Amino acid sequence: MMNYMTAGESHGPQLTGILEGVPAGLHLDVDAINAALAARQGGYGRGSRQKIEHDTVQIVGGVRHGITMGGPIALVVANRDHAHWGEIMDPVAPETPENTLRPVNRPRPGHADLVGGMKYGHRDLRNVLERSSARETAMRVAIGAICKQLLQAVGVDLVGYVEQVGSVAGPAEQPLDVQAINKAITSNDMRMLDDKQVDQIHELIDDTRRAGNTLGGIIRVVATGLPAGLGSYVSWDQKLDAKIAAAVMGVNAMKGVEIGDGFKAATSLGSDVMDEIDWHEGEGFDRLTDHLGGFEGGMTNGMPVIVKAAMKPIPTLYKALQSVDVTNHEVKKANVERSDTTAIVPASIVVESAVAFELARALTDTFDDNKLARLQQQVADYREELREF
Repeated sequence: MMNYMTAGESHGPQLTGILEGVPAGLHLDVDAINAALAARQGGYGRGSRQKIEHDTVQIVGGVRHGITMGGPIALVVANRDHAHWGEIMDPVAPETPENTLRPVNRPRPGHADLVGGMKYGHRDLRNVLERSSARETAMRVAIGAICKQLLQAVGVDLVGYVEQVGSVAGPAEQPLDVQAINKAITSNDMRMLDDKQVDQIHELIDDTRRAGNTLGGIIRVVATGLPAGLGSYVSWDQKLDAKIAAAVMGVNAMKGVEIGDGFKAATSLGSDVMDEIDWHEGEGFDRLTDHLGGFEGGMTNGMPVIVKAAMKPIPTLYKALQSVDVTNHEVKKANVERSDTTAIVPASIVVESAVAFELARALTDTFDDNKLARLQQQVADYREELREF
């Protein structure tokens, strides 16, 4: 079964990831992985750390001469900023007054600081924020980029982009063509469909930054080329849309997930939501619309998969909110850590990566996961079976 694990802290020496379950024989494009990492660092509204980090991946296991061997793939992304935190974040040096500087005692509302400290017994809440930081998502993007390459090898494409920033929403009609979306969103620094909205969003971000505040937004992911039947209706924990929803909610700052029309469907009539079925000679079954986001009964139905995620504003505010010092229980302003005004652009890359992993795992759960050529042949045979159903 495909699975992954990450390790590392925000200002530690490196981020480490292990991805298992990738079939042997996949030619990895390292430049594409690094391009995804660079995209995660982009976007208007980012903080100063992105000027320090220039993320690139180092593959240290599971790949030989650029081709996966079937074993776990080990990945490393170095933290260049660790050079400024060497003593404070040294993994093995004994604790001294010199290396316990810059403690975090005043938890930030909306962050993991306080609850994490309570759960694990940390009084210096840096032990919490270092791991709960969104810096960890750099490794998830590297892993997701590998999963995207596996998906592309069987004819599946996907893209994540920004549909809304704060109160500024993109066009009401959102396309389903991944190539068209990619072409549109790469022409601006907000990964949005409409270039004409970018100046307005820049102004909103600038005003928000000057006010010491932050912004969230809405992310949309579209995946095409998936055959019907991935996932299962027989057990609740095998429903693929449920797995995707859980994975997206596992991304930092996500507070809501929609599949297809999502919450809009709750206020619509059934006749306006159910996707009517059609059939074409030589092509098989189809749907006239895609309100259900490519899922029926927890399974893909062959239509484009549509996933939307709601991201809350970043909880680190330069105009800090009220908090309480955990060392003496005095009411004070929360700690201020270096942060972004909005991270909606990188978050779109991270959410895309989370969806890519779940789709790749569904494929390898359904078909042979040992050898890529065998998986490709099984997928092709299955597509033919569906056309003849």
